[in-house]
Amino acid sequence: MAEELRIAEGGKEKRYDLLYRQAKEVTTSEEDTIANMANLAAMIHQTFGFWWTGFYRVVGEELILGPFQGPMACTRIAYGRGVCGTAWQRGETIIVPDVEQFPGHIACSSLSRSEIVVPIYRGDEIVAVLDIDSEHLATFDDTDCHWLERIVTLL
Repeated sequence: MAEELRIAEGGKEKRYDLLYRQAKEVTTSEEDTIANMANLAAMIHQTFGFWWTGFYRVVGEELILGPFQGPMACTRIAYGRGVCGTAWQRGETIIVPDVEQFPGHIACSSLSRSEIVVPIYRGDEIVAVLDIDSEHLATFDDTDCHWLERIVTLL
């Protein structure tokens, strides 16, 4: 409920627009990808109050946990496994309204109810994914997809 109230204040589009402008300012002045991931995770998490917000980096045939905000998380995810590994495999953003309905979902936390995963490209290659979990069902929509895809281009 608190998450929904925070999102409702000022409207989701306006909050994403401001977040994008702030994120652009922060990432433009810093070259280090890990530092930028850490700040972006914190900014997204603080703006929307999601359950878990973070990055997984592609290292070989696995995604390895990167900077995040929220409770402890899975450390390694195989290619094609769970929502993160599937987004990496497909090369596209995946929105999951109910994680219990996603085949092969990896339950790092039983409190996670919905999820969005956005691949991060460097040229034609996926180098990481942004993973965001919510304690509520059907939290994420096309607005989140649009803005998060735009935000990750700043990395």
